[in-house]
Amino acid sequence: MEISDFFDMDILVEILTEWSKATGIAVTVVDENGEYMMKPIGWKDFCMKYTRKTKEGLRRCTKCAQEGQGVYTCHAGLIDFTADIKVGDRFVGKLVGGQVLSKEPDEEYFRNLATELGINPDEYIRALRKVPVKTEEEIRAAANLLENIINMIMNSQYAQKKDSELFIVFDEGVDQASDLIHEINNKSCELDKIEGRQRILGLNASIEAARAGEFGKGFGVVAREVGDLATKSGTINKSIKESLKSLTVAIDKMKEAKEKSVEEEKTEKNQ
Repeated sequence: MEISDFFDMDILVEILTEWSKATGIAVTVVDENGEYMMKPIGWKDFCMKYTRKTKEGLRRCTKCAQEGQGVYTCHAGLIDFTADIKVGDRFVGKLVGGQVLSKEPDEEYFRNLATELGINPDEYIRALRKVPVKTEEEIRAAANLLENIINMIMNSQYAQKKDSELFIVFDEGVDQASDLIHEINNKSCELDKIEGRQRILGLNASIEAARAGEFGKGFGVVAREVGDLATKSGTINKSIKESLKSLTVAIDKMKEAKEKSVEEEKTEKNQ
């Protein structure tokens, strides 16, 4: 199951973009296999243009991304975070972000890091000065808030998607049940005709048996059996019709309940 199966990715991008603007923290989403599901939002040149552009820097960043959990400090001294996205208990993706500082940077340390990675120190420091500085408490609060909001929305959208699918199955089931009721009603009408013919056949057989006198006794037994069969068929047919009426009433109530639920949902959305 992928997030895009039940959630509009454009809406997700909009939510994350607004959150990133408000907090200054970079963010993106990866799927359950670790593949990016959207372009990174708010990514800093310090990380993307410089650190990750070097072979060693990329290796270290990749290692941090694989091993980092929750809010953590990356190899370059910036604060990053990860947060699982779950639908129920099922893991469907991960929020990955950060690229902020938790305190004013020691520029001498970063100059040495630039030299170690093979980056121009002056350019590295200029990029560093554009990285936002947030307290660790602010970073954790922002990351936790985003995790809670995204998971709440994801689960809500998934539930709506499943409800919609259930409505489709429900509608198909009701239609099939209605078709079957119509078909059984038609066959019930045919049973009425057969029952009538059986009664006439039994009556005629009884008359003929009476005319035959002693020789018609055996035939008379058959005639009575035919009459009894017609009576039993009529009783069974009547019971079927009553059951069909009850089933039709039940289906009508289910339709009404569904229509009422849809109307209430529309009303809630418009309020």
